[in-house]
Amino acid sequence: MNQTKEKKLKKIAKNIRLGILEEVHAASSGHPGGSLSIADILAYLYWEEMNVRPDEPDWADRDRLVLSKGHTAPAIYAALAEKGYLPKEDLKGFRQIDSYLQGHPDMKHTPGVDMTTGSLGLGVSASDGMALSAKVAKKDYRVYAIVGDGESEEGQVWEAAMFAAHYKLDNLCWILDLNGLQIDGKITDVIDPTPHDKKFEAFGWNVLRADAHDFASLEAAFKAAKKCKGKPSVIIADSIKGKGVSFMENQVGWHGKAPNDEQYAAAVAELNAAE
Repeated sequence: MNQTKEKKLKKIAKNIRLGILEEVHAASSGHPGGSLSIADILAYLYWEEMNVRPDEPDWADRDRLVLSKGHTAPAIYAALAEKGYLPKEDLKGFRQIDSYLQGHPDMKHTPGVDMTTGSLGLGVSASDGMALSAKVAKKDYRVYAIVGDGESEEGQVWEAAMFAAHYKLDNLCWILDLNGLQIDGKITDVIDPTPHDKKFEAFGWNVLRADAHDFASLEAAFKAAKKCKGKPSVIIADSIKGKGVSFMENQVGWHGKAPNDEQYAAAVAELNAAE
């Protein structure tokens, strides 16, 4: 990846992180940790990978993105605002009465949201249906879904994985956000879902690996996924929960807690000071 592209993506990801913090701080609630861990993934998807039209969010031939880990809605809202789907000033309305930016994504009210999610496991099943629909209709659009590592403990995730492999959905790519933490602690302490790579391989998937915070690594993985034919792809993205804010990084307490005024100011200053 050339330096110009990487610099652009880093700036976009920083702005997404700033948007995430603005949302959860204004609402005094939300899920900053897992939102920050997928900011780089969203930057790459919306600015390099996906074929979308912000001025035509319901374009029939667009690529689709399902945020299966729907509690990290602040991340997708910030990305959509940065991309031009919605006004940035609306981010301050997150989780507020009469705001269309609900605590979980709602496809009926928010431009650019392709699937209503929140109940873990349901989003990946919906992504299967979208990908199969494209196959039946002989459409070329691709479907992406971001899955939480804690979410991967849900049985429905593996039923959806079996379905996708059975129907050879090579237009489907899941991204597993492997930050190692969920609401109650380490994923390996709650119900250990590892090893993800061997499980997906056993279910008939094309398994790829990437550093969730390295754009060259993400680029290589997404390109490899596009080249794969006859089976769905999953990118296991090694990430850091709370990435970009040092006092939030790898801290399970920031799974679902908003920063106070002092913490918010410190987090914003740290992000703005970073290259």
